[in-house]
Amino acid sequence: MSFALRVMITAGAAGIGLAIAEAFLREGANVHICDLDVEALNEVTELYPEIGGTCVDVTDEAAFDQWFDEALDDLGGLDVMVNNAGIAGPTCAIEDMDTDAWRQCLEVCLDAQMFGCRRAVPVMKDQKSGSIINISSGAGLHGYPFRTPYAAAKWAIIGFTKSVAAEVGPFNIRCNAICPGSVSGPRMDRVIAAEAKTRGTSEAAIRKDYTAGSSMRRFVEPDEIADMALFLASPASAMVSGQAMSVDGNTETYRSE
Repeated sequence: MSFALRVMITAGAAGIGLAIAEAFLREGANVHICDLDVEALNEVTELYPEIGGTCVDVTDEAAFDQWFDEALDDLGGLDVMVNNAGIAGPTCAIEDMDTDAWRQCLEVCLDAQMFGCRRAVPVMKDQKSGSIINISSGAGLHGYPFRTPYAAAKWAIIGFTKSVAAEVGPFNIRCNAICPGSVSGPRMDRVIAAEAKTRGTSEAAIRKDYTAGSSMRRFVEPDEIADMALFLASPASAMVSGQAMSVDGNTETYRSE
């Protein structure tokens, strides 16, 4: 499968975002990413000079709009918008939740996706085509104790995705969400460490819980999320819209106990 597409990806310098950027690049797409981590961003653009990259705080509307305009000019248009930016948010009991930490999690995980869709849709309407891919989570389909702001944002993304899909469908634009399970990598390592501390148990025990909670009994690899993104951007998914596509090995529960 090879196709020339113009692709924007938020938080594209590491983890899932980078895997998606690399996958599109391999398929001949023109890619522009943003990320808050300037060091990681520089490493990516040095490794892949053909990828455009900008340091952006996606919760800053003015900065987001400036990046979007620059990326749009760089790419000469937009076929695929991947709203990937997100943070783990606080890990704690609801009675211990800090309001500012709650709001920050929703700003990064949810508000930034609205910014991306708000800017991408007019461009795609003009050309009467496009694919919007919002990154939700298995936490957007299941309860997630001690991770309530993250789960709240990821559940909201699915409702947001379905609503946008209904608006833009008549313009031949598709909008879908990907719901990754536990994805291997440094970010998941930090999540496990934080949950182990909150629950007063070992990281090994938490990791066992997550692994046992999937029917496939393993973590997801970032490339497996990227494969779904490629599918949702391809002609093969021409009639797929408004869907929450799980890539999680079938999450049964977040707990083995």
